Amino acid sequence: MAVTFSNLSTASGVEQLDQFLLPRSYISGYQASTDDIRVYSALGKAPGSHYINASRWYNHISALLAPSFSGEGVGVQIEGGSQPSKESAPAPVKDEDEDDDDVDLFGEETEEEKKAAEERSAAVKASIKKKESGKSSVLLEVKPWDDETDMQKLEETVRSIKMDGLLWGASKLIPVGYGIKKLQIMMTIEDDLVSVDNLIEDYLTVEPANEYIQSCDIVAFNKI
Repeated sequence: MAVTFSNLSTASGVEQLDQFLLPRSYISGYQASTDDIRVYSALGKAPGSHYINASRWYNHISALLAPSFSGEGVGVQIEGGSQPSKESAPAPVKDEDEDDDDVDLFGEETEEEKKAAEERSAAVKASIKKKESGKSSVLLEVKPWDDETDMQKLEETVRSIKMDGLLWGASKLIPVGYGIKKLQIMMTIEDDLVSVDNLIEDYLTVEPANEYIQSCDIVAFNKI
């Protein structure tokens, strides 16, 4: 299914993208694709740091951007903004003596071009594998006991938990109903040092934290 975004040159368009990327690493699927290139080109520049999800995605695509991606996009439409032209997408390497009029971006590749593409693909995969063994961005949902729970104290309790490889980020309260709110909070972890399951079981849902916290759920988990 094609994805449609508003004008990405406006704050509302970037906000829409930021919310869309909250539980996702890419625009479509589970690897970089032509959809990511189109949205990346439409943005024109890096989103502000307060757009946590869009900024994470933009920096990731910037690091992985290469003349070809292994993923095939499902199609994406961007309303209101200028559509990226073919020239904005990376083109295959061209021989110096090749006439510009004969360029076919989708024509048959030479052996040298195939070899270069394979080397680029291997480098991108190696880079992704290296990143996957590094850090992760996690969106955690923390639920109180009832509507009388002090949510400020609850968040202070969560943030009071310190350990190597754990960094707490932005948070917000979300209404559930009947006057009850739940806390959603971002955190960045070093995979080799922090286990989210252990964090929940050994710190967040035991004394003294369980005075305020009833339960915790992982809403999104993305490698960065």
